[in-house]
Amino acid sequence: MTLLGPTSQSFISQRLRLHYVDWGNPEKPLLLLIHGGRDHCRSWDWTAEALRDDWHVVAMDHRGHGDSEWVSDGNYVANDMIYDVAQFIHQFDDRPVTIVAHSLGGNVSLRLAGIFPELVRKMVVIEGLGPSPKRLAELQETPFRERMRSWIEKKHKSSGRVPRRYATIDDALARMIEENSYLTPEQARHLTIHGVNRNEDGTYSWKFDPHLNNWPPHDPEQVSVEQIWAAITCPVLMLYGADSWASNPAGDGRLDHFRDASVIEFENAGHWLHHDQFDRFISTVRDFL
Repeated sequence: MTLLGPTSQSFISQRLRLHYVDWGNPEKPLLLLIHGGRDHCRSWDWTAEALRDDWHVVAMDHRGHGDSEWVSDGNYVANDMIYDVAQFIHQFDDRPVTIVAHSLGGNVSLRLAGIFPELVRKMVVIEGLGPSPKRLAELQETPFRERMRSWIEKKHKSSGRVPRRYATIDDALARMIEENSYLTPEQARHLTIHGVNRNEDGTYSWKFDPHLNNWPPHDPEQVSVEQIWAAITCPVLMLYGADSWASNPAGDGRLDHFRDASVIEFENAGHWLHHDQFDRFISTVRDFL
């Protein structure tokens, strides 16, 4: 019998209960879908439906996202998320995986692939390299003590924040469309329905932790990240939207740090190109995999 949709599962990582969905076909090669910041695993549903016949597709919610637990101190760092993905793969007996990842998920996945190159067969990464060299240089112009002070001040403000409440699902939907005008009405409603919880008073709030807006300013030095990229042994396909804010690594020098990587740019697409140009995205992924 063919499943109509995925099953909802969970696993434990560093004492947190993290959520994922499993699209079945456990006898097929394992394909891991990893979402970006303030997103959720159900944003991959169209991708999973297109690939589920040939792959054992699983999609996880990062800590603080979707239906995964929030961290008690509100501190989110890449290293913990790398551990989470490694622990997730461990749930499947450390089977080598193929990964398709977006933004924050791509950043985390690339680091995992450099630390554990034997675990990853191939990767498709959508705008997942983080800030461009130019942007990093701009950030470094601010002394570290000032960046730490700013982070602490933002944390203080976040501690007094409560998740924004929307009176109706349509109000939340309007915010989703505002964030990405490329979305079709069907896409926007699907992402909204799976991206909110209904509060006791009948209002709606986004599932992600508000503290995710405050990343600490002490990420590893860029040279260390570049060394991790250089240790990746599997083929990597990087996808970029021509209308996105993200810098294309083919033009800013970052592609040179990879052994086996290529870049394709999508016209008429922004940061969420897997939604903006879905048919082309799926065709490109199928060809690469």
